[in-house]
Amino acid sequence: MKTGLVFEDLRKLIPHIVEALFAVIPSGVGGEGAIPKLTKDAEKRLLRDGAKWAVANGYGRAEDLEHTEEGGCLRGADAELISERALERGLKQVGTLGSGNHFLEIGRVDEIYTPQIANALGVFEGQVVVLIHSGSRGLGYQTCEDFLRVMNNAMTKYDIRLPDRQLAATPIRSAEGQDYLAAMAAAANYAWVNRQVIMSLAEKAFLKALDISPAALGFSLVYDVCHNIAKMEDHVVDGKKRRVCVHRKGATRAFPPHHPQIPSDYREIGQPILIPGDMARYSYLLVGAEAAMEQTFGSTCHGAGRVMSRAQSKKHSQAINIDREMERRGVVARYQGRATMAEEMPHAYKDVADVVETMDLAGVSKRVARLRPVGVVKG
Repeated sequence: MKTGLVFEDLRKLIPHIVEALFAVIPSGVGGEGAIPKLTKDAEKRLLRDGAKWAVANGYGRAEDLEHTEEGGCLRGADAELISERALERGLKQVGTLGSGNHFLEIGRVDEIYTPQIANALGVFEGQVVVLIHSGSRGLGYQTCEDFLRVMNNAMTKYDIRLPDRQLAATPIRSAEGQDYLAAMAAAANYAWVNRQVIMSLAEKAFLKALDISPAALGFSLVYDVCHNIAKMEDHVVDGKKRRVCVHRKGATRAFPPHHPQIPSDYREIGQPILIPGDMARYSYLLVGAEAAMEQTFGSTCHGAGRVMSRAQSKKHSQAINIDREMERRGVVARYQGRATMAEEMPHAYKDVADVVETMDLAGVSKRVARLRPVGVVKG
């Protein structure tokens, strides 16, 4: 999300804004209660309708849907395939960040690489921006567990042998494969709703903390893009156009200019892409480029990637005063538990600049702007 605010005007108010965000957006394992608990009927409607449900219920604006991948709703979702346990977990978690590497980040636009594209996106140097990384929470986790069990049980039937339970698979056109895709679509729709609600709550927190009007804040969505989703798409394979299932796990869609699935106001520049860093160095805004369709099925990277396991990072962080270290790096951090922060400290990640530069040089995605974090909310 972008704002009309300039960082230098707000530098001293960042701690106040971070506190306001931390107060209204629940985070951490089992975080809940951002909005009133849903009824099962309402939950099934949002699983079917995705982000449209959020907008219809007062969270955000209709134009947000134009700037959301798939319009914030994956077709073919079937809420009846979501287990009772998963539904129960999802009733109270809409509008919550969760834990692990999920975050809400306030950033400032630190460098512009392609001014013409930045202009088209309404992005300028020194601008205050907000990044949200969260997904389908307990509902999505439980749905994954449920279908791992289904697929592991079905693999003998299809004579599939794999070395790890987490790699469980069945043919796409099998009953199990079709059920999984419909349940996954429902979980993806929950994730879009979750981010849409978090965005709406973040805007309210900014307005309250700064005591300004919505027009003065200028809060609006640049783009909402997924990084763990399977979708049927048209791609050229061995010189022939084919309908294939592209599963982007830890990858981001990167469609180039003129692709019909890009919002009309971005069609000349390519699909916006958001690549988060490590909550202390930088994140990046990019757009899709031509080589993505030729080399990577319209995909680019999702983030930096770890250089330490979570356990290693926790051990490495034992001697670190986390608050002082983040402050030294110019970032105000609020979090529920030290353990999560210890697992996610910058030392645990590669330098995302190297990853982004590789994608840029390969012609897969083009750098538009670098974003420096100044405030972080974590689980």
